[in-house]
Amino acid sequence: TNKNMALSPPNDSTNRLISLNLINNNDIGRTLTLLKTRKVLVIYTGGTIGMKAQNNVLAPVENCLQEELRRMNIAHDKQYADSIRETDPRELFLYLPSPNETECIAYYILEYKPLLDSANMTFDNYIQIALNIKDVYELFDGFVILHGTDTMSYTAAALSFMFEHLSKPIVLTGSQIPIFEARCDGRDNLIGSLIVAGKLAHRIPEVTVYFNNRLYRGNRVTKIDSEGLNAYESYNFPPLAEIGINVQVKRDLIFDKGYGQFAVCTNLNINVGVLRLYPGITAKTVRQFLESPIEGIVLQTYGSGNVPSNRMDLLDELRKATERGVIIVNCTQCIKGSVQYMYEAATYLNQINVISGHDMTVEAALMKLSFVLARYSDNNRRKQKMIQNLRGEMSVNNPHQYIRQLSNYND
Repeated sequence: TNKNMALSPPNDSTNRLISLNLINNNDIGRTLTLLKTRKVLVIYTGGTIGMKAQNNVLAPVENCLQEELRRMNIAHDKQYADSIRETDPRELFLYLPSPNETECIAYYILEYKPLLDSANMTFDNYIQIALNIKDVYELFDGFVILHGTDTMSYTAAALSFMFEHLSKPIVLTGSQIPIFEARCDGRDNLIGSLIVAGKLAHRIPEVTVYFNNRLYRGNRVTKIDSEGLNAYESYNFPPLAEIGINVQVKRDLIFDKGYGQFAVCTNLNINVGVLRLYPGITAKTVRQFLESPIEGIVLQTYGSGNVPSNRMDLLDELRKATERGVIIVNCTQCIKGSVQYMYEAATYLNQINVISGHDMTVEAALMKLSFVLARYSDNNRRKQKMIQNLRGEMSVNNPHQYIRQLSNYND
């Protein structure tokens, strides 16, 4: 199992050194110590938010975003920066303006090299981001990750499982239009994220996604629009906060993580995948998809978790896979709703130990599967964890069904 697992990047990787340099840089360390305001680390991985048009296509531009923000009055308070020049003589930080100077947010931008289009993100990048935050976790009050929108929901879901016992907010955001454009959503998304990570730091200690004035739990969102500014939605769980004239935080929705020491899991199993059923899919296609080295899949089924009951060839391939130890998680193809074994077309999956994904998004189910497979070696233990609500990623509305499933996997 472990030989095909994605492990932590080497400690000498370029982006790891960037975060380690924050600890060892005397100027940054001195400024962090002297600053009396909230401090936020912005990890700029890439994405549309920092792109410019080059040869008629959008492309990321290195070493540009920070200086552009420095020139924006809404993103940087130059007067405040001048007033604390002795604290930050090299102007290493930017300062989000606030009517009350004591509520000003100081933020430092850590820029990845190279900048990444989110379509190029891999599991190793999730691990890299997690390590960057782990390195400097005690130095900042909160964290913002600037990320491309195409795969942001995958990254947010992965990080939500990798971080345990968070006491600080980690907010992912990006934009549909580059921040350099006169008309863009990037400025509002960045500023809103900084407010959540800085001013609301003690109130929302979760991995979240901020977009279009709404804050979502990171493992509950899906990108729904490739063109509109309301690009993300969480159909099965309401936003944790909304920022309008007032900031409305829904405290009762914040996930109760329990007590424990902050920790980061940096192992993810890459032998996972997503198989979407469609009318006429062949047994050969399913069989080949389930072949080694695959260890777990998210099976996207129809409606409330249904498969064709008259296709024993397909059902036999799924049965053989579960008997070999492949973990199969049943998630609906619908964007809203839950898997419920209500119909004959779904009950067979329950009989062959296909796990209900309840109302998890495909992104959350895939990343949870990767996390669980890497962390636990015993298959019954893995199945137990897959049906448990680990980070607020799913709702278990039927406790009797949950207890029945859990009893199937007791040691």
